[in-house]
Amino acid sequence: MRHVHIPVQRVARAARASAMPARGLGDKARWYLPAAVSADLIGAGVPVGLVFAAAQQARPLFCALGTALAWTSVQLIRRRYAGRALGESRGVLPVVHDWLILIGVLAVARVVTGENTPRLSALGALVPALLITVACHKLTYRHLSAARREAQAVSRVLVVGEPAAAESVIGHLAARTDHPYVVVGVVPVGPAGLDSGVPVAARLGSEASKSPTGDSAAVLGAVAAHRADLVLVAPGARLAGERLRRISWALHDAGLELAVFPGLVEVSVKRLETLSAGGLAMLRVAPPVSRGMQPLLKSVLDRTGAALGLVLMSPVFLAVVLAIRCGSRGPAFYRQRRIGRDGVPFVMWKFRTMVVDADALKAELSGANENDGLMFKMRRDPRVTRVGRLLRRTSMDELPQLINVVAGSMSLVGPRPPLPEEVAEYDEVELRRLAVRPGMTGLWQISGRSDLSWDETIQLDLQYVDNWSFTSDVDVMGRTLRAVVDGRGAY
Repeated sequence: MRHVHIPVQRVARAARASAMPARGLGDKARWYLPAAVSADLIGAGVPVGLVFAAAQQARPLFCALGTALAWTSVQLIRRRYAGRALGESRGVLPVVHDWLILIGVLAVARVVTGENTPRLSALGALVPALLITVACHKLTYRHLSAARREAQAVSRVLVVGEPAAAESVIGHLAARTDHPYVVVGVVPVGPAGLDSGVPVAARLGSEASKSPTGDSAAVLGAVAAHRADLVLVAPGARLAGERLRRISWALHDAGLELAVFPGLVEVSVKRLETLSAGGLAMLRVAPPVSRGMQPLLKSVLDRTGAALGLVLMSPVFLAVVLAIRCGSRGPAFYRQRRIGRDGVPFVMWKFRTMVVDADALKAELSGANENDGLMFKMRRDPRVTRVGRLLRRTSMDELPQLINVVAGSMSLVGPRPPLPEEVAEYDEVELRRLAVRPGMTGLWQISGRSDLSWDETIQLDLQYVDNWSFTSDVDVMGRTLRAVVDGRGAY
């Protein structure tokens, strides 16, 4: 895969973290916890009290207090108030899971207490708790993400390992800011140089030190010098077995955290399972989901959702067709050959957003391509019509692809369907994105679309292919609405 460029601002983030006093994950904004608890208490208690009072329930205040305490108890048991969890998730599905547990708890309490408020009213009174908690999570997530771009509320990491492995870890962590780790120093094994620019805190010899504490003392000294919160080891042939074991003993005896990078990238933790055999610690990596109930649910959701969408959006289709025909000469629909699952070509439908001879003009504009990879993208493409700009800005030009979803050549969620000339240039890594049906929306669409580099696009697609689940599709569809409203990267 092509070299991943690390933006200057992300290198600066690491530099700021090195210069700042040692701070940990516990230094998140102090208002996170009271905001979360207050949102849960108010969101669960107030609506229940109002609904039960309106239904003339005998003890509305008691029911409101009980519901509020039940909701916060569920959150507490699920460790949603832990320092490491606050602000870390913007997902809806974990909150929905907790909310369903709350419904089960309250259903039991209803039977025990003999409470007789109509079931539908009682259920409706619990909906605000779900919505307010989700909104609170999104608020803290946005605030924490902004803080981490400024190297606040981060965990300072010291990387230990052979130079090539250490460089790989540093590059992956520096390329993104959606995690709490900032590398402040590196301890390479052996004399080889490093190109990352991260300060070399110490060096370990190619062979284990003859002194039982030699390697450990070097690592502990580096930790103290750079005020590291976590030591991340990238093991290799010269850093494994007994040597790594002694370093782990020293770190744990000093009260420091140790993490080991297993060499895997873009693998969801849901697919990992720890095993032990003969004293060896191992990771089992489950294969991507390709059979069973989840793919069946995806197929049902695709076909029924697309068919329902075509029916409900038919007035919009008519309005868009009229606007296109009045705005420029030519047909309202545009058909283009794309490559689908397993390299099978298909005809993709879109609303026409360009002039009729746009494909013929593409060669003349090749030098103006603003994408760094195989896709052709121009922020101000002269071939796009006035109506077409609005359609692209709102993503309405993609609506006819519902026809492709009903036909089975596309999915509601999946990688972007590539052009044949793009696929002709794919390497073996990029070809893997064709292992699933392309989608109308996906991680690419909700993460910046045309503003992403080619490598970032491929990375997101491979992440989807390898870690797909039905719940991840539901999450992507939920986040698509915000991406459409935001319009970032749509041109």
